[in-house]
Amino acid sequence: MHKLLVAAILALPFSLAQAADVKIGFVSIAKILSTSPQASAASKRLEQEFAPRKKALDDAVKALRRSEEKLAKDGAVMSDSQRRSLENDIRNQQRDLKRTGDEFREDFNLRRNEELSKFQKQVLDVINSVAKEQGFDLVINDQATLYASPQVDVTDKVLSRLGVSK
Repeated sequence: MHKLLVAAILALPFSLAQAADVKIGFVSIAKILSTSPQASAASKRLEQEFAPRKKALDDAVKALRRSEEKLAKDGAVMSDSQRRSLENDIRNQQRDLKRTGDEFREDFNLRRNEELSKFQKQVLDVINSVAKEQGFDLVINDQATLYASPQVDVTDKVLSRLGVSK
């Protein structure tokens, strides 16, 4: 038992020396998502693609508000049938608006996830390339990192490569 303990103590400096040779890098995914040209281009593509539907939704919201205001303002002087008809129209508009809004959000989220997936693959390829070229043994991201010194942060190198590889 004593020999095992001595052997472990003697091996400790060697394992620490090996650990000191490990080159670790850090990448801030949040920074890449907020500053890379690919992320802003994807955001612009999504915005352009969904702009007509967003405008239609906004117009539908305005029309619903006008109907609600008309009911609030003129409801007391309307006949029962006119008021019921306007109330039914408002309910139908609300139902249609909810359904259309839900479809819009679902479609937008699907497309955003598609764009994000493509971008994540590209970022991972660049990170792997930088890590191999720079001789990193380990590259971590900000999802599980509590601290990263600027010495190990390779985010700017990844961003510069992403800027070059538009």
